Amino acid sequence: MKLWILQPIEDHPSGNWSPWFDKAFGFVVRADSESEARNFADMESGDENGRNWSRRDVMNPWLDPETSTCVELTASGDAGVVMKDFHAA
Repeated sequence: MKLWILQPIEDHPSGNWSPWFDKAFGFVVRADSESEARNFADMESGDENGRNWSRRDVMNPWLDPETSTCVELTASGDAGVVMKDFHAA
């Protein structure tokens, strides 16, 4: 198994994370593949998943590489916090 970190692509015009409340802004997932990691995140999403009434389609931003990143976490790299998902009101 691998560890994956998923985060929204900031300032993406889709607006999936606006307004910011009732939404997930990141996941760390254990999965064999990026596709499986994205599916786990999609299943655990908040209101960032939903329906875009103007485009008349369903939004699944955790499945879409244009709206979210999914990067494998490894043990290599600089020491420090890997993810801090903080939103002040």
